[in-house]
Amino acid sequence: MRERNLDTSLLRTFAAVAEREHFGAAAGSVFRTQAAVSQQMQRLEAVLGCALFVRVGRNKRLTEQGRRLLSYARRILSLNDEACLAVATEPSDEVVKVGASADCVDSLLPEYLARCAEAYPRLRIDIQVGRSRWLGSALRRGDLDLALDVEQHEGLTCERLRTSPIIWIAGARYHHRRELPLPIVVIQPGCVFRQAAVAALEAQGRPSTVAFETTTLAGIRAALRAGLGVTPRSVEMLTPDLRIVDEDLDLPPLGSVSYNLYRRSEAGSRNIDRIVGLFTGAA
Repeated sequence: MRERNLDTSLLRTFAAVAEREHFGAAAGSVFRTQAAVSQQMQRLEAVLGCALFVRVGRNKRLTEQGRRLLSYARRILSLNDEACLAVATEPSDEVVKVGASADCVDSLLPEYLARCAEAYPRLRIDIQVGRSRWLGSALRRGDLDLALDVEQHEGLTCERLRTSPIIWIAGARYHHRRELPLPIVVIQPGCVFRQAAVAALEAQGRPSTVAFETTTLAGIRAALRAGLGVTPRSVEMLTPDLRIVDEDLDLPPLGSVSYNLYRRSEAGSRNIDRIVGLFTGAA
């Protein structure tokens, strides 16, 4: 019998799919695209020589072989994480300074920080939230070691973490009046989502007006819940009290946005490398 080795990254994705019964739903939890998750599961099935999932409607259910593997996968992952933790808990006085835009704090950052806390419980991280212009300046000044942002920062080392579609979102109270210009809820000028929306509406020839302008995501959410208009945002912003209105209102497509991890050029330490590895999935 030929030797077969199980890749823990494949097992971690397998466990996520098994729990959520959908490649797309599992993708976010393992920080990969749906296509990447599908490819990983094909590789795992090829290594084992059997089917692990069967399609039931839109969901993926485990086969008998998949159910057997899940028990082993959880044990292997638990032992792997325990081993990593055992050799990575040396105390450190270094504080890694991580900046993040509001969009990243609202979506990606909590999950990434949870991974850091689990893998390196003694690692000290100072989180600072700010607008994109400040994040870029702070990195260049050396006030930050890393930054999560959706905006582009030329000249800084960048790792793409995730690309997500931009969609049109409204609250439950919003009622569209077709005879009036489309009311949009946006962050102040300079926001990548605002720029995408304005360009798309102009290309479509769709009249619009800024119904509410704010500097924070909390302001965006409040305006949407009040029914003041629609906003262009990534899918990560969706909550049960908000809805996608692209098709209902015949709104133009907005493309996608990338969530990026930027690193100060001269920033180099073992702890910074650990965080980058966890964020990018290289750890």
